[in-house]
Amino acid sequence: MKTNSYLFVLLLPLVTMAQISTKKSTRDTPLIINTAENYTITSEQLSLKAAFQITKQARLAATALGKNVTIAVLDASGQIIMLTRGETVGPHNTEAARRKAYTALSTKTPTLLLSRNARLNPDTQNLAILPELLLLSGGYPLWHNDQVIGSIGVAGGGSPENDDSIAKSGAIIDAQITTH
Repeated sequence: MKTNSYLFVLLLPLVTMAQISTKKSTRDTPLIINTAENYTITSEQLSLKAAFQITKQARLAATALGKNVTIAVLDASGQIIMLTRGETVGPHNTEAARRKAYTALSTKTPTLLLSRNARLNPDTQNLAILPELLLLSGGYPLWHNDQVIGSIGVAGGGSPENDDSIAKSGAIIDAQITTH
């Protein structure tokens, strides 16, 4: 009997090891990736046709004010779709219109509002020193289905209010592209 007890004690580790090794190791289980997760997003972009219409509407608003302006329309990634410069507008307005549009796109805020808010709040005054941002009026994000799909920037209108109203007129209400 004593021999059986010794034998059992000697074999016990082997029996438990056998039981452990028959269990499935988590290291041997392949990683299951949840295929329902999305690793991409769908985004809407302005078409060239929309950029033409936005520019046309803004140019008509500028003409009604007696102004000849530069207009920049950017896509959702900040790339230029359309850039038009009025014949009598200074060359600096080309870059100003692009940067106003970029600022509006990047911050999802009209630049006149952003400029005024930044001056009033000491915590946001440093926005004015970021290299690509331009805190001058005349930039609006363009919205569709609660998503920013591009932006418009206007420069050369003669006043902050003119640039702002000209840029805001770029909305295409029938297509639900707004500057809200």
